[in-house]
Amino acid sequence: MEPPGSSIGRDRPDATESDPSPRNGSFPSPFFDGGENSEPESDGPEIIVQDARWRAFVPRAEAIVRRACAAACLQTEAPVPETIILSSDRVVKRLNARHRGRNKPTNVLTFEPPAGFPGGEIILALETVRREAEAAHRPAADHLAHLVVHGALHLNGHDHHGAGEARRMEMEEARVLSTIGVSNPWKPRT
Repeated sequence: MEPPGSSIGRDRPDATESDPSPRNGSFPSPFFDGGENSEPESDGPEIIVQDARWRAFVPRAEAIVRRACAAACLQTEAPVPETIILSSDRVVKRLNARHRGRNKPTNVLTFEPPAGFPGGEIILALETVRREAEAAHRPAADHLAHLVVHGALHLNGHDHHGAGEARRMEMEEARVLSTIGVSNPWKPRT
């Protein structure tokens, strides 16, 4: 299944996920349709559960996504993403190959909106998120919240190419997550 508007940004070889573009950690959205539904909802992003297995893996996934996104936007004054998509490794792998030249899935991809439009998109890969949560011995809901905050920070211009940038972004993630009761994902669990 091809996402709506997927021709946007196809020619961007510098596209990235958590290895952001030089601009701000996200890249042109293949999902943005620019049509009559191009304005974000006033109460938050549209949340699309593209892979229904998310609901079994993280009960109340949509509520967790909405809460994490709201915290990130409120605490950092980041713009509200247009859409957050809970997808699969298969879809994210295809997007990652097309936009970043990396033929493998990744946990989260961010897509900036076209110039002059608000928002952007965040897309998460179920199987990768699940593996990471299990490997880190973290609750799936906490890891999902962390990655939504991570994506929102990328859409707000945060980056983690260099050690200093990475540390600042990690500290910002931990600060935002603490406001919603999620423990610091960068602190080792005892």
